[in-house]
Amino acid sequence: MSATLELQGVGRTYPTGHARVEALADVSLAVQPGELVAVMGPSGSGKSTLLAIAGGLDRASAGRVLVDGQDLGALDAHALARLRRRSIGYVFQELNLVATLTAEENVALPLELDGLRPRAAASQAGTLLGALGLRELAGRFPEELSGGEQQRVAIARAVVGERRLLLADEPTGALDSLTGETVLRLLRRQCDAGCAAVLVTHDARHAAWADRVVFLRDGRMVDQTAPADDLDGPHDPRVLT
Repeated sequence: MSATLELQGVGRTYPTGHARVEALADVSLAVQPGELVAVMGPSGSGKSTLLAIAGGLDRASAGRVLVDGQDLGALDAHALARLRRRSIGYVFQELNLVATLTAEENVALPLELDGLRPRAAASQAGTLLGALGLRELAGRFPEELSGGEQQRVAIARAVVGERRLLLADEPTGALDSLTGETVLRLLRRQCDAGCAAVLVTHDARHAAWADRVVFLRDGRMVDQTAPADDLDGPHDPRVLT
């Protein structure tokens, strides 16, 4: 089985005056279809940089990044934008919702950009918002929603459609524990349906939903492991209802 996402010896450096900061160094990682990988590490370890490069929002200074076998470094701007729009879903810390669109319109937007008719796009968006407890808020604008509600809208926009790769940067940061569990269950179900996902988190409880946990420190991958296997009963995040 070919990896959905593959990082091969990826490095990223940034100029800062007369010096250069090494944000990532020789990171290699493969994420298979159906796999959820959690990335953990201290602040400044390179977690968000890894996500940006994996999704084509930033360019690697060294190494290669492949999504569904396509080398992102070999794509021109138009082809890269098309790949990002059709195949990759993002959940940013900043959310980046369009202020002039309602919650439903924000979620439907990627589908319409891909040519789906507005009514069909709105139907899919409404169904997904309902799964996240937001059906009654579908017609509200972002400024009319709480921070947690906005975050759930951003997550719905990221997973709508047939995305092959999901990239989530602390997606439960503004949510209470119960709503956060709903979001993680949604990510888990998307993976179980064949999507690949990378989740940046600082919370071991959230990492426990993953198939594998990768640890970064000072821009380098220092370890990877399976999450704790002593979870059982109704609190086991792998038990989906």
